[in-house]
Amino acid sequence: MSGENDLIKLYSSRILALAADIPRLGRLEDPDVSVKRRSPLCGSTVTVDLKLEDGRIADYAQDVKACALGQAAASVVGSVAVGRTRDEIETARDQLRDMLKSEGPAPEAPFNGLGVLLPAREYRNRHASILLALEATAEAMADADGNRACAPD
Repeated sequence: MSGENDLIKLYSSRILALAADIPRLGRLEDPDVSVKRRSPLCGSTVTVDLKLEDGRIADYAQDVKACALGQAAASVVGSVAVGRTRDEIETARDQLRDMLKSEGPAPEAPFNGLGVLLPAREYRNRHASILLALEATAEAMADADGNRACAPD
């Protein structure tokens, strides 16, 4: 397959539709915790604001400045983040990383929509941007718990 066809496959209509319609875009007025993550390779950034209640995300907002792949990932995360626990977010982050870097399966429900990014597995320079929304959310939840967990490489 030529490089041009690979890019067409990578930027599918579903990925572009997700990138164009990111839920919970913006910032919360009075978040319990905020985290900004940046990919040094491409410069993409995601800032996540959380309100937490009983160990679950009660409200979620995100400021996304990323490529279409990072935006698509943020779209999926934003659509299912409310109601999730730290464990669910960290599991989804780890499953997404495994899908991209170790040929693992797509993350389990409710994050299974991230499977649309499977073609990005071949584009290692895009992985950091794709992971930003989940990494920022996991870091925010760890910060709120008072024990920041470092994201594994």
